[in-house]
Amino acid sequence: MLSPRAETILNSIVEQYITKAVPVPSQSIVSDYSLGVSTATIRNEMARLEEQGYIIRPHTSAGSVPSDKGYRYYVESLRDVKLPLVQQRMISHLFHQIETKLDEWLILTATLLARLAQNMAVVAAPKPVNCQFKHLELVALHDSMALVVLVLHGAKVKEQLITFDQVMSQEELATTASKLNAAYSGLTNPQISAKEITLSAIEQQITDCILKTMQSEDEEEYEGTHLDGLHFMFNQPEFAHTSQMQTLMELTKQRNLLRIILPHGLASHGVQVVIGKENEVEVIRNYSVVISRYGLPDEAVGSIAIVGPTRMPYAPSIAVIDYLSSVLSGLIAKLYGKEVPPA
Repeated sequence: MLSPRAETILNSIVEQYITKAVPVPSQSIVSDYSLGVSTATIRNEMARLEEQGYIIRPHTSAGSVPSDKGYRYYVESLRDVKLPLVQQRMISHLFHQIETKLDEWLILTATLLARLAQNMAVVAAPKPVNCQFKHLELVALHDSMALVVLVLHGAKVKEQLITFDQVMSQEELATTASKLNAAYSGLTNPQISAKEITLSAIEQQITDCILKTMQSEDEEEYEGTHLDGLHFMFNQPEFAHTSQMQTLMELTKQRNLLRIILPHGLASHGVQVVIGKENEVEVIRNYSVVISRYGLPDEAVGSIAIVGPTRMPYAPSIAVIDYLSSVLSGLIAKLYGKEVPPA
């Protein structure tokens, strides 16, 4: 833990650097806070902060900028970060203008996140925690080979080739499909696994194929995503150089962008901040991510995030993510006819 004076100096450096994007000199800290100490004392404190890895001096004679460690300390020290009531009312009013259309909710969320945070917003549609079996078709292809056509709730169709140890006619496959449809209709992967039913070797092989396909679907982290605010990122000093702009453009073109920025083991509720090198994937380690889940924890869950340089305004970003995730959770609960989940 830092001393109160060292913490005040670090907070001043972080906040000034976020605002001005230039190294912060000791004289600027003196004018920022009434610490009642000399510039020399502040320089000594800054030297200790540099030794401890909280700040970095780009040049010997230059001021200081926060390190990832310094940003982390600053974020952990934030308390009771809330979106101003005027912005809460504005957001609530905008959502009330939209009918019960999930896609429009998500587009509006991405737009609001980007504008309020002045950075890039990524919003993923909620997906079922466990997909549900709807219908199975088995199509004979050649001798002992067949095509498994699995239809999941939500009009998702998955296809998989399967090879048996014996020749199976189309009639036999149709009979097998009929039995499994009757047994598994409306069930999730865990429910099918737990179901007590007598199966032949062929039926068990097909069931194993179904379970593997459904498990793969359940492990997908996100559905369709909405992205907004790229132009705000280009206005940041960090992206003044062409090479950095190209890197950012390549990042946004990747179809698995959300998978890249999602931290491993993201909590089912609450806002999480991942700073710089804390990101698990190399390509995102020059950025910070403020991210949260939303939706119904046991039924349908989505994610919303703000992506920006490590010099991002953390407090307002955390506040807007926290509020909008709560708004979306309430809307999803009503859509599913459930009680609004607790904040």
